[in-house]
Amino acid sequence: METFFIVLVGILFLLAISDLVVGVSNDAVNFLNSAIGAKVAPFRVIMIIAAIGVLVGATFSGGMMEVARKGIFHPEFFTFQEIMFLFLAVMITDVILLDVYNTLGLPTSTTVSIVFELLGAAVGLSLLKVMHSPEITSISHYINSDKALQIIFGILLSVVVAFAIGALVQYITRLIFSFNFERKLKYLGGIFGGIAITAITYFILIKGVKGATFMNEATKEYITSNALTIIGASFVFWTIITQLLHSLFKVDILKFIVLIGTFALAMAFAGNDLVNFIGVPLAGLASFKAFIAAPGQDATQVMMDALAGPVKTSTIFLVGAGIIMVITLWTSKKARSVVNTSIDLSRQNEGTERFGSSGFSRVIVRRAIVFGNTVKNVLPSTTRKYINQQFDASKANEENDKSGVSFDKIRAAVNLIVASILISFATSLKLPLSTTYVTFMVAMGTSLADRAWGRESAVYRITGVLSVIGGWFLTALSAFTVAFIVVNFISWGEVYAIAVMVIIAITMIIRTHKIHNKRTEASEKKKQKELALVDNASVMKSCSVKTKEIVESINQNYREIINALYKEDRKNAKSALKSIRQLNKDLKEEQNNLGTTIVKLQEEGAETSHYYVQAIGYLREIGHCLHYMAEPSFDHIDNMHKGLSDAQKEELDKIQKLLYELLNLASEIIQENTFVKIDNLIETQNKLLSQLKQARKDQIKRIKHKDTGKKNSMLYLNILQETKNLSLFSVNLIKAHRDFVIYNDSEHF
Repeated sequence: METFFIVLVGILFLLAISDLVVGVSNDAVNFLNSAIGAKVAPFRVIMIIAAIGVLVGATFSGGMMEVARKGIFHPEFFTFQEIMFLFLAVMITDVILLDVYNTLGLPTSTTVSIVFELLGAAVGLSLLKVMHSPEITSISHYINSDKALQIIFGILLSVVVAFAIGALVQYITRLIFSFNFERKLKYLGGIFGGIAITAITYFILIKGVKGATFMNEATKEYITSNALTIIGASFVFWTIITQLLHSLFKVDILKFIVLIGTFALAMAFAGNDLVNFIGVPLAGLASFKAFIAAPGQDATQVMMDALAGPVKTSTIFLVGAGIIMVITLWTSKKARSVVNTSIDLSRQNEGTERFGSSGFSRVIVRRAIVFGNTVKNVLPSTTRKYINQQFDASKANEENDKSGVSFDKIRAAVNLIVASILISFATSLKLPLSTTYVTFMVAMGTSLADRAWGRESAVYRITGVLSVIGGWFLTALSAFTVAFIVVNFISWGEVYAIAVMVIIAITMIIRTHKIHNKRTEASEKKKQKELALVDNASVMKSCSVKTKEIVESINQNYREIINALYKEDRKNAKSALKSIRQLNKDLKEEQNNLGTTIVKLQEEGAETSHYYVQAIGYLREIGHCLHYMAEPSFDHIDNMHKGLSDAQKEELDKIQKLLYELLNLASEIIQENTFVKIDNLIETQNKLLSQLKQARKDQIKRIKHKDTGKKNSMLYLNILQETKNLSLFSVNLIKAHRDFVIYNDSEHF
């Protein structure tokens, strides 16, 4: 029996390594967002500073380990076997849950996930104990309900407070410095730097010394009792130092502040959140030590009173975990996906929005516009003029577009300062707080105050923020529910259930890894294409390649639709519809990015821009034609309506051959980049149009003679019309391509 539990402890530590990987991948957004978004330093430098912060913070996390042992439930009322099953359910759930969030690119709280997993698993076991124990009738005997309520309150409070204070501080800061802040930094840079670095220093001390395993109690007591003195001296010291650095040595103090803040938040992440990943396995190890200390006793009888005592964590475990976190930080692609979500929602400039709009976000924007107009009418005109001048980001946006910066260093510094102060203050009051929630909502608040959420992007940004917040609450619910189910399953099936759950966890991680890699590759290809569109030649080449690819895919998709109708094949019809929907989605993104592409082109690229807009428009219409054929065809088959008649199939065979010939000619013209065959193309088009006209007449005769049903007739006439539209747009696309080539040749000549 002892061997079985040794294996369980080993599984817990293997899961801990996996949890460290998926956890760091999600929480990296907390400390990388500001530095990467403002591009204050090369990516490698930012990562080195963050890595050092993580390693230092790992040694500060010893005092947080009690959360996993006795923060949520009363361990003295559980047996060793029950505790091991509880911890195993928690770790399996955590690995699966965080990996799903990473794959979706959504930031969530590892603190909330681990707490609600512990709560869910503890409630699950408590219910089993209550059902089998007539003496105890309430699960409150086993659960620390006060702590759970504190955490829920902390979630709600942190979301609102962080957003509001972030917005307020950024608004005041921008009123003082504006977007052209270099001149004012000469006079106010020292004070700003003093406040910023003092706040970060206080944050490091308050968050760090409490759990430091290498610091003695006397030093901790001295720092805590002299906090105000340290803060005052720090403010004076850093104000003088930053002013001298800026005035005499021309040091960019904003960059300095952001890099120090990145170190501080990375340290806080490791110090505060390391328990989320290794706290449970270490508690499992402590439980096993308590079990073997009572030789000969049954695992179902030994109570875990030992976990209720004081916690002392070995520095070796903490440093080892820190090293794994650093390796993950450098190698995880999923970490960058989560960071990108936060940066996209807070970037100053417009672009392709990841999230759509929702009814609720539209209502919020409408109400905000009404409120803003009311405030404008109350303010004096001089005040409105001054505010508008301070928030004029037009020149800054042009520079950001060139450098690829998502927001400036002023906002990055405010993000870090406000997050540091809020987390420090909450920690000093012993309030439960999520680092993820605070840093994310501060970033959203500062972006709102900076007018980054303009009329063109507000509904999408708000939808994105609401989606992330909804995901946070879903984290709590899903963590509780899944852990509850898993612990009951393990308690019932024991060894077999454990094997099944471990296999499920491994399978899900492998599958989500493949999905994420596929999505990342597609995203990288898209970015490379966008970066390549910088002049006439690149735009022409891009359009030629894209046009050829789409023309070739039209043939395949069209044939799949028609063949599915012939055979009444639902599976192939659904596959064709899915492929066409993806094509339309890609073309819509191309159309949405038109503004960005046009801005990149030089003045002499006006005709190039015109061609590009025209080509994308024709491609978009071709995509619509395919969709308007595929969706009704699938619905027709799915609803088991009567299939095509032999006469209809014969007519479609002729039409399909002519369309195939037309599209092949179009592809050859694009490939060869010569237009001697364009007359042949138009001739083939005329034949196709004539055949479509005749087929339409024949179908009308069949309708009059009642040879075909209503549903069949509507579908068939729709296919004929969309085939006609497709042929017209295809030829127009080739003509536009010809005009562009001729224009470029004449300009070059």
